[in-house]
Amino acid sequence: MTMTFTIAAILAAIVGILIVPITSRMKDGGLNFKFKMLFFVGIFIVSFIITLIILYVTMMDLNWSAVWPVIVIIAGIGAYLAVGIERKLKGVIAFAGIIIAAYMLSAPLFNADEKYKSAEMQTKEELKAFDESKKPASVPPKYARNKMKKAFGQVPNTSYFELGNLQIQKINGEYVYVAPVEFSDMFKWFKGDKTPGYFVLSATDSSANPKFVKKEMKYVPSAFLNDNVQRYMRLHNPLKIFNGDVQLEIDEDGTPYYIRTYGKFISARNGFDPQGIVMLNAQNGDMKSYKIKDVPKFIDGAISPEAVSLQNSYFGNYVHGYWNTIFGKKDIKLPSDEGVEANVSPVFDENGVMFYFTDFTSPKEGVDSMLGYSLTNARTGEATYYTGNQDESYMDSEGALQVVEKKFVEKKWAGSMPLLYNFYGETSWLVPVLDSNGFLQNYYIVSAANPEIAVSAMSPNEALRQYKNVLSRSGSTSVNGTSSKEEKQGEGKVVRVYKQTTGDFTNVTFLLEDETNYTVSSEASPLAVYLQEGDEVKFTYLGTNETFQQVKELTITSLDRKQKEESAKEEPAKEEKKEDKETKEDKEVKEDKEIKEDKEVKEDKEIKEDKEVKEDKEIKEDKEVKEDKETKE
Repeated sequence: MTMTFTIAAILAAIVGILIVPITSRMKDGGLNFKFKMLFFVGIFIVSFIITLIILYVTMMDLNWSAVWPVIVIIAGIGAYLAVGIERKLKGVIAFAGIIIAAYMLSAPLFNADEKYKSAEMQTKEELKAFDESKKPASVPPKYARNKMKKAFGQVPNTSYFELGNLQIQKINGEYVYVAPVEFSDMFKWFKGDKTPGYFVLSATDSSANPKFVKKEMKYVPSAFLNDNVQRYMRLHNPLKIFNGDVQLEIDEDGTPYYIRTYGKFISARNGFDPQGIVMLNAQNGDMKSYKIKDVPKFIDGAISPEAVSLQNSYFGNYVHGYWNTIFGKKDIKLPSDEGVEANVSPVFDENGVMFYFTDFTSPKEGVDSMLGYSLTNARTGEATYYTGNQDESYMDSEGALQVVEKKFVEKKWAGSMPLLYNFYGETSWLVPVLDSNGFLQNYYIVSAANPEIAVSAMSPNEALRQYKNVLSRSGSTSVNGTSSKEEKQGEGKVVRVYKQTTGDFTNVTFLLEDETNYTVSSEASPLAVYLQEGDEVKFTYLGTNETFQQVKELTITSLDRKQKEESAKEEPAKEEKKEDKETKEDKEVKEDKEIKEDKEVKEDKEIKEDKEVKEDKEIKEDKEVKEDKETKE
């Protein structure tokens, strides 16, 4: 705090010098230095006290750029009271203050390029595929907070305290939410003096229960006077430019620390570029400052979410300078406001490194397609912007929430904390679903490119399994997984089979003698429904780190062999049957032929007899006619 008092004294002295008319004479013509000295001392004391009060109450920094309005006003008053050269000199100072004021106020118009440069990101097309052997941090903060409130009875003197802000972090390799116990009001702080500890809850297991850790903390955000953690940090660091709220970080031994990001202005008092953190031991007040590159390993979020949100804004808005944000708006990308912390959402990669996720959308109203998304390293501030597949249109986070809302409209469930992942080569939204009371009910995964491809399940791993099956059936993707995944061939004897009907198809899961597990959909292999214990199989599957590997093609070799054997047995019988059929057909043909011939002979005989009768009749008639003629003659 020595520096705070020193800076306050310097500012008070400057105010005294500017106000007291040093060279002006009294009515008797004398300089009366004694009176002026007393005047100066009075001004100094008043200014010193006012400066400390302003600093103590507002917790603002004491950089020169923070006091320019005071300099302008005080120099103007001093110029009015002074005469001669002193008046001119103080007038020049006042005029310089006006110029500084103009510079300060106009800085946002001219530093847009510097802001964009400070936030410039590396550009890639797609996010690395999610490792299926890992569990995503999928418990939403609202649900975690509700569970902690339900467990608040573990806190001693419960009526004195309330639950503080949640922070997600990695402790001893586990992803957890941490929330401090805070004082409920000033009187409780006065009586309690210290808070009893903090809560820890798994960020990946929705069935886990909160654990209260007893660690008394003296310096917390809800404390007052010098026990207030923000004020304590400010009084010991009067020149540092802080950005964002303090954040609770727990080391591997369970010791609580509060950290706050500091940096510098881009220009004037505008913009922010993070440079390091101030870390305070919440139990004993020990405090240290670290540059970004020197931050302790247990700190996951060295860059505050507020600072990351600013960087996203600079990157999305100032690609072509300030005036483009008003006229034209060419290539502008607006960062989403659906994040859980200052419009960003914390996620962890496969190496346990925390990133802040944000998706970007078009400034045009009514458009819910995503232009891209960014991931910012929470320890270093390094950011990557992902454009996504340019041949496809991706749904943004707001669109994903709307899909969930429509899916569960009758139950009045709503999505929370939408996060974008690369699941099996498909850019997809993972959305935890909460009921109206804020309790977790479901997990919903929906393709960002095709909202019709979606599944819901009670756990993220079950949702992933169903999603893989849907993707393999849809034909819209090759169902790629981690970067090491490739198609492989397998075979073996089945020792266990489990079948589950999902919609119009059946998911068949089977275990081989070598204790490897596989799953296949009847849509991909229809004959899989006949699979049973003891069958021998050959198949093509996707090599992943999952317990159950996804099969793309399946052949039941024992079933094919059985069919061939049965076919071989049936062949002689078929031949005999064929010969009998042919013999019967020949006999029938022969009989038909004989009948036909007999019929033809009979018909010929009848025709011949008819002809002979006719001829006899004609001869007889001719004879009778001849005899009649002769008789007549």
